[in-house]
Amino acid sequence: MCGISGFLDTSRRRGADELRDIVLGMANRLRHRGPDDFGAWVDAATGVALGHRRLSILDLSPLGHQPMHSASGRYALSFNGEIYNVRALRGKLEDLGHTFRGHSDTEVMLACFSRWGVHQAVKHFIGMFAFALWDREERVLHLARDRFGEKPLYYGWMGKTFLFASELKAVRAHPDFKADIDRDVLALYFRYGYIPGPYSIYHGISKILPGTVLTVDLGTGSSPKITPYWSMQAVAEQGSANPFTGTEAEAIARLDQLLREAVKLQMEADVPLGAFLSGGVDSSTIVALMQAQSAEPVRTFSIGFHEKAYNEAPYAKSVAKHLGTAHTELYVTPEEAMAVIPRIPMLYDEPFADPSQIPTFLVSQLARRDVTVSLSGDAGDELYAGYSAYLGGLRIWQQLGWIPRPLRALRAGGLTMLSPASWDSLFRMIGPILPQHLLQQNLGSKFRAIASLLPADSAGNLYQRMLTHWEAPGSLVIGARELPTPLTNRTRCGNPSDMLRLMMYSDALMYLPDDILVKVDRAAMGVSLETRVPLLDPRIVEFAWRLPDSMKVRDGRGKWILRQVLSRYLSPKLIDRPKMGFGMPIGAWLRDPLKEWAEALLDKKRLKDRGILNPDPIREKWEEHLSGTLNWDTPMWDVLMFQAWLDHERQDM
Repeated sequence: MCGISGFLDTSRRRGADELRDIVLGMANRLRHRGPDDFGAWVDAATGVALGHRRLSILDLSPLGHQPMHSASGRYALSFNGEIYNVRALRGKLEDLGHTFRGHSDTEVMLACFSRWGVHQAVKHFIGMFAFALWDREERVLHLARDRFGEKPLYYGWMGKTFLFASELKAVRAHPDFKADIDRDVLALYFRYGYIPGPYSIYHGISKILPGTVLTVDLGTGSSPKITPYWSMQAVAEQGSANPFTGTEAEAIARLDQLLREAVKLQMEADVPLGAFLSGGVDSSTIVALMQAQSAEPVRTFSIGFHEKAYNEAPYAKSVAKHLGTAHTELYVTPEEAMAVIPRIPMLYDEPFADPSQIPTFLVSQLARRDVTVSLSGDAGDELYAGYSAYLGGLRIWQQLGWIPRPLRALRAGGLTMLSPASWDSLFRMIGPILPQHLLQQNLGSKFRAIASLLPADSAGNLYQRMLTHWEAPGSLVIGARELPTPLTNRTRCGNPSDMLRLMMYSDALMYLPDDILVKVDRAAMGVSLETRVPLLDPRIVEFAWRLPDSMKVRDGRGKWILRQVLSRYLSPKLIDRPKMGFGMPIGAWLRDPLKEWAEALLDKKRLKDRGILNPDPIREKWEEHLSGTLNWDTPMWDVLMFQAWLDHERQDM
């Protein structure tokens, strides 16, 4: 796991020494991603510079040093990630006559490029990666990213200089970079709480989309060409067109086999390795399969909280005891958790507002004390319908989708005629005759939330409304208009066969790569820890999309087939509980220990003077939240994370 950076200076106005100094300055901003080694390669004649920071995982010797050159000298490569099927690729290449000096996956990748070319070689890789490859013969720069976006890569033109890097902090280190906030992108951030690809917070800088190769041809000087080599849309459509037709027992056995193979591949490392363990279905499955294939106790790590509603540590401890892992848990105080907040802008580089970023950083910090690599159970929810929002969305659409939209809009108007407080008062009066599940705090706000969903004109629009943090972000960000995303692009969304698949597919395109994987990558790499996600082995993903919905959702719960696999290794009683998630009591903290910090960032004059956000809706929600009338923790956290990022960004420039 590493950090890469570089640029292509088409003006060729800088000498070799200056190019090297600049690219090393960019690379050194990524030292947390690669504390073990660094390197640079430049070619002043073409204006090319490649930088690298290395976290040594495979081949710890100097033979793994980067940037690395191919045996012929044609290619120069700066690579971040791991290729899990490197042994199989190496064997195939040796049969074809290739010889190798060391045993790094970087050297094998270069041999693959030499043998098959870039666009065919990437199809052979099973792993997580982002790389920059300079072709000295063709004078072409290739940038590429893995199928699911596990590893980050930003790029863009600044004048006559084409920049790229693993993180924005390295891009900002180049002297040609200009920090110009893209307000249209900021509006997207306030809708979702993260910035979806291909956008970044800065004008002129984009994210390489997962499963694509971007090519810059120095000879033609044309715009970068983006070529997909793998498509989630194609996988989803092919899965629906070619469904699994075997028995349930056969499906369980096949998934078990695929998971075992993926876990075994991802346990390859020349450094200590462990796993995150929450005690939920996903992480317990990964740990169970690790332990089943390990002669020694697997090292597992969990974070505990004294607030019972957020504490999964006892469940993780029970799973660890049953499996016989070498388990480490750490209970953190609210003060320790809140101490992470000032580090968030530095870790994430652009506004990012998933509150589980805090416990993710804490468990990464805990694991890094003992291991350099940690496996995680991420992606289980998106592949096997684990989110409660999926079941809620299904119920809502089944009950309301048949009603003509004008009638639904009228019903929505009726629900919003009463204030949330009035709804709460009404329900207190009739509470004694209501079912227990309706006796909830702030029930009126729940009705308003349902009302906001009723005008949806399609299943896709309904799900977008369910995911929305700020209903009108274009009016929150001064001078902004929202840009298209996969959720609003019907062509890119394809035609999933049903509502459940539409929601999982939408999350696979946006939420997984731009929230979940970003959260884990930045938190873990912030402490120089490599994380691996076995559930994102492409063979597992392709098989998951072939499975019928009935093998994912059953008896009102998701992940049915994953639970069946896990029951082969673990008593179902140990994980038979409601899904908790990996959250924090942000709402309560904002009313008490974080109130002073938040109030300073949300000061009306401060908001107005910056001229980016409209202060009025922010102050209205903030005062309602403080009073306890409504719980606005999610939209408030969005604003706070942006304000904190903006402070850091202005100090950093």
